[in-house]
Amino acid sequence: MAKRDYYEVLGVQRNVDDAGLKKAYRKLAMKFHPDRNPDDSDAHEHFKEAQEAYEILKDPQKRSAYDQFGHAATGPGARGPSGFGGDVGDVFGDIFGDIFGGRGGRGGARQQQRGSDLRFAMELDLEEAVTGITREIRIPTLGECKKCDGSGADDGERTSCTTCGGMGQVRMQQGIFSVQQTCPACKGMGQVIKNPCSSCHGQGRVRETKTLSVKIPSGVDTGDRIRLSGEGEAGMAGAQAGDLYVEVRVRAHRLFERDGDDLYCEVPIHFATAAIGGELEIPTLNGQVKLKIPEETQTGRMFRLKGKGVKSVRSHRQGDLMCKVVVETPVRLSKNQKSLLKQFQESYETSKTDHNPKSSSWLGGVKEFFDRMTS
Repeated sequence: MAKRDYYEVLGVQRNVDDAGLKKAYRKLAMKFHPDRNPDDSDAHEHFKEAQEAYEILKDPQKRSAYDQFGHAATGPGARGPSGFGGDVGDVFGDIFGDIFGGRGGRGGARQQQRGSDLRFAMELDLEEAVTGITREIRIPTLGECKKCDGSGADDGERTSCTTCGGMGQVRMQQGIFSVQQTCPACKGMGQVIKNPCSSCHGQGRVRETKTLSVKIPSGVDTGDRIRLSGEGEAGMAGAQAGDLYVEVRVRAHRLFERDGDDLYCEVPIHFATAAIGGELEIPTLNGQVKLKIPEETQTGRMFRLKGKGVKSVRSHRQGDLMCKVVVETPVRLSKNQKSLLKQFQESYETSKTDHNPKSSSWLGGVKEFFDRMTS
């Protein structure tokens, strides 16, 4: 009988991801498992069919070959599943391993003995983030035990675990299932200690506070991370140490707001300067520069100062400084100043020039609006 398409067997589309593939297979395996259908030969066949399909499609290389050549890629000469009478644990370990506490895969428990990664949040002023800085930090961590050099053994000797034969895992039989799990005797290390170190009690690491000098490159921003390899927690019994990630947080600045490599700031100006023009001293991260304000400048106008922003830590592009002018209304005027402003306002009425085009346009729009409302 011709084999059915593996995707059809599992009831999935050809573009299904790994999670969808596993979910579909789990559903079929539970439905047609022989333990649940002891006298149903059709269920047994469906179970073997689903097992074979999942065995091929879960492997990226086998799946790619199957997508190109179909069942010819899994025929004679191709490495396919062992069939229903083979080692079911190799196929089901990744799905049902959690039922029995196992993790599936050889050496998996040993890999988990690697030290944990650590995270440290470092707050910087904007100036420090822009120019870069070297700073010392203190990290509470688990470091390698000096007395036993991280071995966990008082005499430095470790022997092979007799329970798992040095593999770090044992095979557990549950009916038809054969599942690997971490060896309870050696906790997955494959070795045991006869004489544990009195300082670390066989762990190979002790609690300590470590002082590190961290170099922060110029141009970093909030959310950037600096990875210090091997500066995390020490691994169990001499295993590889984890890493330390220094996460940057830039404090809010009084004058500038950062957006990528550009800086933004508001510049208040006198209404007389906005009307007749002038020149202002503008602060930048590299000192003061002069900004020329042309006459008839309106509030909200943006001026770009090229190259006065932040130099990117990645592309090394130099950002710009964007200055938004805000025309400030004067306060606490004297009687004489108020009188001069009234004279200035009255001069508008005798002038034939429209000095406030935006105001005139807005008033015209208001008039049209009320005319339509009352008509």
